[in-house]
Amino acid sequence: MSYNPNAIARYYSLRPWLAIARAIKVVWFFAGFILGLKWDEWRGEVERNKFKRAIQLRQILTTLGPTFIKVGQALSTRPDLIRKDFLNELVKLQDQLPPFDNAIAYGIIETQLKASVAEIYSELSPTPVAAASLGQVYRGRLYSGEEVAVKVQRPNLRPVITLDLYLMRWAAGWLSPWLPLNLGHDLSLIVDEFGTKLFEEIDYINEGRNAEKFASNFRNHPQVKIPAIYWSYTNTCVLTLEWINGFKLTDTKNIRGVGLDPEAIIQIGVTSGLQQLLEHGFFHADPHPGNLFAIPDGRMAYIDFGMMDQLEETTKETLVDALVHVVNKDYNEFAEDLVNLGFLTPETNIAPIVPALEAVLGNAIGKNVKDFNFKTITDEFSELMYEYPFRVPAKFALIIRSLVTQEGIALSLNPNFKIVEVAYPYVARRLLTGDSPGLQRRLLNVLFKDGKFQWQRLENLIAIARTDNNFDLLPTAQLGLQYLLSDEGKFIQRQLLLALTEDDRLHTEEVQRLWNLVKDDLKPNRLLNVAIGILTEFSRESAAAILPTATSLVSFGKKQ
Repeated sequence: MSYNPNAIARYYSLRPWLAIARAIKVVWFFAGFILGLKWDEWRGEVERNKFKRAIQLRQILTTLGPTFIKVGQALSTRPDLIRKDFLNELVKLQDQLPPFDNAIAYGIIETQLKASVAEIYSELSPTPVAAASLGQVYRGRLYSGEEVAVKVQRPNLRPVITLDLYLMRWAAGWLSPWLPLNLGHDLSLIVDEFGTKLFEEIDYINEGRNAEKFASNFRNHPQVKIPAIYWSYTNTCVLTLEWINGFKLTDTKNIRGVGLDPEAIIQIGVTSGLQQLLEHGFFHADPHPGNLFAIPDGRMAYIDFGMMDQLEETTKETLVDALVHVVNKDYNEFAEDLVNLGFLTPETNIAPIVPALEAVLGNAIGKNVKDFNFKTITDEFSELMYEYPFRVPAKFALIIRSLVTQEGIALSLNPNFKIVEVAYPYVARRLLTGDSPGLQRRLLNVLFKDGKFQWQRLENLIAIARTDNNFDLLPTAQLGLQYLLSDEGKFIQRQLLLALTEDDRLHTEEVQRLWNLVKDDLKPNRLLNVAIGILTEFSRESAAAILPTATSLVSFGKKQ
């Protein structure tokens, strides 16, 4: 039930004829396709035959089965890598695949759930409403009245997938030394990561658990919908879940038809994707348009929770660091982040890499954060990997896929979409409102550079965070004051005093500018009430020590 590359290798080493036959079939199909492309070039018929070749590629991937369909699905979200005619055909791999025989599907339902279809569902569509790489979906209704989607797995999936993964891993071992990119042995690890997730995806009980964990993470999010799982009608190869009435994110005509703005829905998708990576750590690794729906009430729904992954706390925090360092153009610190994330080994000398990162990222960001996108970075980094010892950690293959997929969807709707335009305000809010010691330390790392307080960065963070109308600065001020009064905050108290008087002058100008930025949110009486509430939690001595400072702050606010 779980992916084991060594067990799979042992199995096929005793059955080499199976691997040879499959390899010949794969090579035959792709050799024919490549020769067709070359033939078009030789005869000058590339433009005339481009749609024919796009259909041919989709048909080849469909014929070769679920593993190759998964590869096609990943490529279908990359307008930066795949030309438009191919892209339009590969999109059909998301949910327009040929279904398998209906009688077989009904048989699987009855075998898995140990009852006839008529006994389980009061209604079930006679044919599937969608067919995907690993299964097909029927629309039905339970006897208790709930409308449901019934997902039935394709038969004999495991033997086909294990054979393809065995061949991919074998090819990875041979190809790694010849690849221009500096991936080395990690290419096999990436295949293993893909194999692990694919095996998890074909266990529908695991998918149901993933959906419930994902729903728990977003239980307080008013804009994200996750379907409920009906466990009484679910097993390894059959999954019954709540039916979602909505439109695929790429169906802009119908989305606009119900009065919604497609870009607003995309923004929900990107923001919730960042929450998964930077806050919850549990993320949807396959967010292609067939798995994301706009609901008429303005929410966005996720479906298909087979391919998920979990990040450690340190990885989440380092990702926050990396984004902040890129935006603040701290390239030395960003190089350290790449070491911590595994893109560079600990023994790598980062000194010659920092100027290269500065050249690449400086180009990509330009003069404005809004000019940054992953498409540009992907193009630039592919060249950088020729020269420096970068590698792609197996874990990050899925993270990168998730991010570029989301950006790919957004780019298909709006070619000028910039993911960091959405990402950085989210990170700014996370840093300003973070109540964990890790996030508080990261905020301090942003605000202090080379021992000096960065007034401009604090202004930028607050200004960017306030682009969200729901952002309330008062809880942030409350957290900041609590932190300053704690034992850990004593060092910061001294640093702030130094910041106010550094360079032998009182920085009243910066304080004035900062106050003008926040004064509408921090009414003096409201701020004083919060301060008094916090002070009561401390000793009388601590309160006496800090009260003159709090009073002078309020007086300063009233004068303004």
